[in-house]
Amino acid sequence: MAEVTQGLKPERLWHYFEEIAKIPRASKNEREILAYIRRFAENRKLDYAQDAAGNIVIRREASPRFKDRPVIVLQSHVDMVCEKNENSSHDFETDPITLVLDDEWVKADGTSLGADNGIGIAAMLALLEDREDEFGRIECLFTVDEETGLTGAFNLDPSLIQGRLLVNLDTESSTTLYIGCAGGKDSDILLPVAKVFTDGGMKSLRIAVRGLKGGHSGVEIHLGRANAIKLLARILNHLKLSYEFHVVSVTGGDKANAIPREAEAVIIVRPKDSTRVMEEFRLYSNTVLSEYERIEPGARFECEECEDSGAALDRNSTDILIRLLMAIPHGVIAMSAAVRDLVETSTNLSSVRTEERQVHIHTSHRSSIESALEWVVDTHVAIASLASAQCRQDEGYPAWYPDPDSQLLAKVKKAYRKVTGRDAHIKAIHAGLECGVIKKKFEGMDAVSVGPTIENAHSPDERVNIKSVEIFDAVLRETLREVYG
Repeated sequence: MAEVTQGLKPERLWHYFEEIAKIPRASKNEREILAYIRRFAENRKLDYAQDAAGNIVIRREASPRFKDRPVIVLQSHVDMVCEKNENSSHDFETDPITLVLDDEWVKADGTSLGADNGIGIAAMLALLEDREDEFGRIECLFTVDEETGLTGAFNLDPSLIQGRLLVNLDTESSTTLYIGCAGGKDSDILLPVAKVFTDGGMKSLRIAVRGLKGGHSGVEIHLGRANAIKLLARILNHLKLSYEFHVVSVTGGDKANAIPREAEAVIIVRPKDSTRVMEEFRLYSNTVLSEYERIEPGARFECEECEDSGAALDRNSTDILIRLLMAIPHGVIAMSAAVRDLVETSTNLSSVRTEERQVHIHTSHRSSIESALEWVVDTHVAIASLASAQCRQDEGYPAWYPDPDSQLLAKVKKAYRKVTGRDAHIKAIHAGLECGVIKKKFEGMDAVSVGPTIENAHSPDERVNIKSVEIFDAVLRETLREVYG
């Protein structure tokens, strides 16, 4: 059967991207993609190694006339963020991604695409396979579990690579070279709750927020998109002002680095209040929808009767949970005073789950300034303490501080101008890249990040621009010629 991407340029890159799309590769479920990469190396008799964390390096040895040139490390992560539309039956554990051509773009059918970072993987495989271009030694580093904490980069065995020039292939604009990124930390808020058992004389209602755009919680946090959990909390808080009810459960969001697109709550109300609560919901939800009609045209609020669960949070736990979700911040905290249009500090209320004895709330924070990041973390600790909840943080990951005088950057800039005839934009990005973690492990390592144009990453609307992939690949290869020439 013909490939969906047949005829797209560069052919071998698109071939490998389509191959990768057939392989499940959710974060922490990377076994099959890692096996594929090992087979790729073995079938072509390429030297490779794998460390205890799962990271793989495949080495392309230098052509004879370039033996004395520096070693370049190309790096991409093998996992992807798995998001799908509510009507999709796709199983990310087993099903291949279905690719769709859409004019000048490639997207997926109802799911995230995995161009982040699948295009980078495909570019490295195509380069490793190519024996026509002559280069110095190249080390292609495939890291694991980037999307849920940069685990592979943190646990990278330093003996795996020798190069001190790092080209990361994980950014999302073909017109921009990135030389810095934000650092980040995640917080888990654990709210203890008490429950009561109902006698069956109450009405159960399911309230849902659906159809939001979502997106990358770093790159797209400044676009003003709605957070489904925050909207749900706002509705519940409004209803609580006029009616007594108990929350049975609140569920929303999924990935730490994705803005929540959907959330729902089940509540129980007195039968005499049921109709009035549903009508008040309708009126207020229309008001909220009108605020977002330009930004979130697909947004839907739903309220319907459902089965009685028999247990619910007591009145005090219900009140505290709603207030806590209202109080937890979401969105841009500060813009950079040093770099125009760059988000400096932000936070994403990423998920909420109701468990047996507690409600588990996850938030993700980013900042290019370490002290500002700690301030945001401390703010969440303070908010949690007001609700008598625990707030725990992970280790976090470091920022990558820009070096505009980088010698590698000068080479990539020159390569970009040769390929496109214009100058690239030079920026830092408000997202977590592995460069900061990897640079800390290797003294003197120089780094630049490049990539194709990807829109709406971490959502079912993710798509990659076809022409930008061709430009990205050409710039990557021209960069190698600049370094090795």
